[in-house]
Amino acid sequence: MKRLFLSAAVIVAGLASVKANILQTNMHTVAIVAQTDTAKKSPVKLDALPDPIKTVLTTDVFKTWVPTEAYSVTAGNTQYFEVDVKKGTETKALKFDKDGKIIQ
Repeated sequence: MKRLFLSAAVIVAGLASVKANILQTNMHTVAIVAQTDTAKKSPVKLDALPDPIKTVLTTDVFKTWVPTEAYSVTAGNTQYFEVDVKKGTETKALKFDKDGKIIQ
């Protein structure tokens, strides 16, 4: 009976050791990197948008969308205009360069 308990204790101790080794080998280092947004976003009145952008917003593609807000955005050396549009409950943010070309 003592041998049975001793054998069981050795097996449990061995399994605990194996489990500890598995836990140690499965641990990963995670680096958290904070990225700052350096873009400057300034509100622009809809009627103050460049004419090419106003023209694009009146085309058939966008005529069912209603512009709600506009912003001038400067990110590094890039400047673009962001126009928030709404159709029913759906909203989108469109980005245009100063010539009215849609950018990604």
